[in-house]
Amino acid sequence: MRAIEVCRTAVLGGHKDQCDHCGHLEISYNSCRNRHCPKCQTLRKERWIEARNEDLLPIPYFHVVFTLPSELHPLVSMNRKVLYDLLFRSVSETLTKLAKDPKHLGAEIGSIGILHTWGQNLMDHPHIHCIVTGGGLSSDRSRWVSSRKGFFIPVRVMSALFKGKFLDLLKKCFQSDALVFPDPIRHLRPPENFERFRRQFYRKKWVVYCKPPFDGIQGVLQYLGRYTHRIAISNNRILNIRNGDVSFLWRDYADQNRQKTMTLKAEEFIRRFLLHVLPSRFVRIRHFGLLANLKRKNTIALCRKILGEDKTVTQPTIRKETWQEQLLRICGIDVTLCPVCQKGRMCRVALLLPYRCHAP
Repeated sequence: MRAIEVCRTAVLGGHKDQCDHCGHLEISYNSCRNRHCPKCQTLRKERWIEARNEDLLPIPYFHVVFTLPSELHPLVSMNRKVLYDLLFRSVSETLTKLAKDPKHLGAEIGSIGILHTWGQNLMDHPHIHCIVTGGGLSSDRSRWVSSRKGFFIPVRVMSALFKGKFLDLLKKCFQSDALVFPDPIRHLRPPENFERFRRQFYRKKWVVYCKPPFDGIQGVLQYLGRYTHRIAISNNRILNIRNGDVSFLWRDYADQNRQKTMTLKAEEFIRRFLLHVLPSRFVRIRHFGLLANLKRKNTIALCRKILGEDKTVTQPTIRKETWQEQLLRICGIDVTLCPVCQKGRMCRVALLLPYRCHAP
């Protein structure tokens, strides 16, 4: 929270730039670079998307979403790192096992999983968005096996296996004392209570949603841009801050996806936002199968060869780009151009040291 409060203020220091043509002076304060800050992810997001562009194959990609039942949310919120990891593992194992089954595909697929922990109203809603290849390598890695046109794996089959894997792993977590039970959920600490709680979920329907294939590679990239580096809420959804209240836009999926306005006390708004600050060093974007980090380069090259795609390998740049050059190349934004005369270049003339306010 402190990082977001002081982002782009004098507290973090900055620099003063002057136009070499008209003399215009401008002060820019440093960013906090915290991954949860809604103002600090643009360039990082674009860099990540550019890197992923090199991995995309000339095949259909599917968008699959795995969601946990709402009754599990209190347990998850008290054991975030353990159960977020468990959620990732359940999703990856579900996709991998079903794809390798000859009844469905009979191949090794690749996927990218992106953890989201929020709903439109900023409350707990842990789920994983997956980008999945519409096909994969055969077991002998000699040919490409394509999925049926416009169809991946039946969602009811994915839902059943996902449910079973998550609940089985949840039981093992409990037996290994990996879970904690603070006051709000301490009634689940006795083994018989926890087992009763866990077994009720076998009777529930777990929501898994598979969307139609993306519209080509550009469709995948547009999706990545919307979902990968977003946290809880962006500034453009906040409508008003007045008299200690915060008003923001949200979509009510239970009411035909209608857009509505929600107003919360500032304290409640901040509380809800902080629900989605991830545990330290937690990785919320993970790659599996053909796209796993350790083997992705070689596997993608093999897939391209089998698919017959002639992709020119880009030569590495000799000189490392500055962030200003990257921003111009990737986003088309030239921060060195004078915003007043639109002719001169902004040149740094002074550094501003961080401002430290010492309490008495």
